[in-house]
Amino acid sequence: MDNFLRFIASPAGRVTRVAAGTSLIAAGLAQGRKGWPLAIAGLLPLSMGAFDWCLLAPLMGLPFDGPQLRAVIGPGPATADSNTAQGGLG
Repeated sequence: MDNFLRFIASPAGRVTRVAAGTSLIAAGLAQGRKGWPLAIAGLLPLSMGAFDWCLLAPLMGLPFDGPQLRAVIGPGPATADSNTAQGGLG
C-alpha cells in the first residue's frame, strides 16, 4: 500500500487521477441523462488530482494534503534498482 500511496501522491499519480476523472466525466456526458451519475463520480478523482489531495491517505493515518503526504512517505515508488542498492532482494 505504501508504493500505491507514493504513486498517487507523485506528479504522475496526480495526472492519472485527473485523466481518470476527465474520462469518467466524458463517458457520463456521452451517455446522456442516464450517465450523469458517472459524470458526477468523475468529479472526485478530478478534484483530488487537481487540488493535490489524497483521499486514501487518512485511512492509513497519513496527511490528506499532497505536499505533506510526500514529506512523510518520501519520494515516488521504489524501483528494483533502489531495492537492490539498499540491500533488498530486488
